[in-house]
Amino acid sequence: MLKKLLLALCLVGVSVGGANAYQLLSSKELGKNDAKNQTVVVKCTTDTGKTSSQTCTLRRYAKCTGTGTNKTCNGWQAWQDLRTPNKKYSDWRSAASACCRAKGLR
Repeated sequence: MLKKLLLALCLVGVSVGGANAYQLLSSKELGKNDAKNQTVVVKCTTDTGKTSSQTCTLRRYAKCTGTGTNKTCNGWQAWQDLRTPNKKYSDWRSAASACCRAKGLR
């Protein structure tokens, strides 16, 4: 059975290497024999430090092997920006920073 753990972390300021991003929502989907993932949605800030209306959606998937009842998951794959899923990031903050910079924000 799929369990959803939803954590609403509204506007928690995070400094990312000189860039500011605000975590809006983090959710994890955890379930036996189901896809497991974690998604973080962030808002960026403008050059003047105001919160932008533009968001970035970041996701990581569990490392899983096997199928069906033989499926086991252990650890997480790298974070990715859903706009450019081919790029991988070690943590969600660096993914948020790259996404915000690509939009001309910080």
